[in-house]
Amino acid sequence: MSSKLLEYHSFVPTVRQDPLLGSSETFNSFLRRAQQETQQVPTEEVSLEVLLSNGQKVLVNVLTSDQTEDVLEAVATKLDLPDDLIGYFSLFLVREKEDGAFSFVRKLQEFELPYVSVTSLRSQEYKIVLRKSYWDSAYDDDVMENRVGLNLLYAQTVSDIERGWILVTKEQHRQLKSLQEKVSKKEFLRLAQTLRHYGYLRFDACVADFPEKDCPVVVSAGNSELSLQLRLPGQQLREGSFRVTRMRCWRVTSSVPLPSGGTSSPSRGRGEVRLELAFEYLMSKDRLQWVTITSPQAIMMSICLQSMVDELMVKKSGGNIRKMLRRRVGGALRRSDSQQAVKSPPLLESPDANRESVVKLSSKLSAVSLRGIGSPGTDASASDVHGNFAFEGIGDEDL
Repeated sequence: MSSKLLEYHSFVPTVRQDPLLGSSETFNSFLRRAQQETQQVPTEEVSLEVLLSNGQKVLVNVLTSDQTEDVLEAVATKLDLPDDLIGYFSLFLVREKEDGAFSFVRKLQEFELPYVSVTSLRSQEYKIVLRKSYWDSAYDDDVMENRVGLNLLYAQTVSDIERGWILVTKEQHRQLKSLQEKVSKKEFLRLAQTLRHYGYLRFDACVADFPEKDCPVVVSAGNSELSLQLRLPGQQLREGSFRVTRMRCWRVTSSVPLPSGGTSSPSRGRGEVRLELAFEYLMSKDRLQWVTITSPQAIMMSICLQSMVDELMVKKSGGNIRKMLRRRVGGALRRSDSQQAVKSPPLLESPDANRESVVKLSSKLSAVSLRGIGSPGTDASASDVHGNFAFEGIGDEDL
């Protein structure tokens, strides 16, 4: 099996300030042209469909050469979302599965051309979705003060509950439905904020070596942690949580199984690329443990880890995530001035009787015997892993 290290953050290159290029904006322009020329897409006005979390369609008029921030601004204008709230939302590339659920591929980078990115995949399964882009529910207060922001959060939360992303008891479900009937959206969200996995991003079922090799798990990211739901032999569904502040570092690697016989040849087929997210976790004082998750969405998981760390560092420094998108000089967007309201979702359906309750594992993971796996693959140099500036040690009082 051959393997190589991938950038931890995305399928597309990272934008950094480069003195040779003059500025990151210059580099963005270069990447934009490269993407457009590679796909041989002429610059012209087109209609682009962006979905909200509840499946509502928002059609905006953009140019094929418009970058992510242009499209995001066009969607915000169509919905009448204020400029100072645009930075709280992002566009995501998703794949719509047969049951209508979204499988998240990646967050669109600011220099990408959304129209080119989604059409170049040549499949109706791929869509662009608008979703909030922060993790700390304290920032909900900023968004909820605006009518459109409130409606977007409300629609996303109802959708997440219906999908089973947010864990709800029968009594909590009854209370939520009662608030829906009263059209008490803020109260609905206040209650939802207290529920397990509120605001989390859920990934497709995959495999981890926790607590044992080839263990089927469902990973969710949110609230500064990765949550793994798993079923131990003969036991009900359980959950273990890994705090990002205890991840010393992480990395994403790809491996391609070699053909039978162990030799690589251009004439012989190769298997599908296998992606793994591995992170070194502080299980207890003076004991670090590698945990590996094998999933096609490993890079998206890594993006979530990085954004949670970034948010923690901004908060630690006393900063605020509120930001306004840059308005570049020239090249005004051609878009309709007509506004579109965010539709209220239907009342919550009765809880699925087949949906199992989840037993929380000990926060120290002591309820599960973790297998010592060492460092995944070959030994890695310091440059092979992404260090975590939010990493915190464990004191005696934490044990």
